Amino acid sequence: MLRAPLSALFWVFIAVTSLVIFPIALLTWIATTPFDRRKRALHWVTCFWASLYTWLNPAWPTSVHHRDRLDSNEARVYVANHLSLVDILVLFRLFSHFKWVSKIENFRVPLIGWNMYLNGYVPLTRGHKHSVVKMMARCDQLLADGNSIMMFPEGTRSTSGRMRRFKLGAFELALRNQVPLQPIAIRGTGNALPKRGFVLQGRHPISIDVLEPIRPDQYGQDDAEALALRVRRALMTELGEPTDETTSAENAAATV
Repeated sequence: MLRAPLSALFWVFIAVTSLVIFPIALLTWIATTPFDRRKRALHWVTCFWASLYTWLNPAWPTSVHHRDRLDSNEARVYVANHLSLVDILVLFRLFSHFKWVSKIENFRVPLIGWNMYLNGYVPLTRGHKHSVVKMMARCDQLLADGNSIMMFPEGTRSTSGRMRRFKLGAFELALRNQVPLQPIAIRGTGNALPKRGFVLQGRHPISIDVLEPIRPDQYGQDDAEALALRVRRALMTELGEPTDETTSAENAAATV
């Protein structure tokens, strides 16, 4: 019976802290933009901002494993499974430099969405081919400038807990720009806050496991679909999901 009022308190806390921290982010952007081309300082502030909501929430004890496999000085394409809105918060716990690809609706959220624009994250309008083309071109430029890209290749959150089929945009970016793929496995967020609704579901430990990166010299003759299948299977194995021959058929997908 306490879940609803505690959840309301949590969302109010997000709103209040956003009112406090957004001006700090804006001042950071103003002060550092002339010399911080990749906006690393602003992204660090954003990581701190988002991490508050797991650091201070006893219902979401969060652990990060194999952080040493990350390298903020190397452009990579990060790909993670997607179970919940909470995934976005916990991935900031990596404190690694990257630019999000996110649906345009998130950019319209007051304060939080404004900060996304300041960071130079990449908006995407689902189902609009022109938006997809523009997003891919922007990601190409960001990778060329030394930024990593963070994407959910499932495109949207899973409702069943089982990984959805992968769209191919992240893997086309990695191939075209010859940068490593960095798989990341997330556990526990789907139970903490399911896709449907905004009521927190009690105490659920959350973990982030950073897998070994797949480097361009390991791509071999793989095309984007083969790379997507390889990464999806690696994540399924890490998460303990069954993998079988149907995975190949399930993996057929649109470009992004």
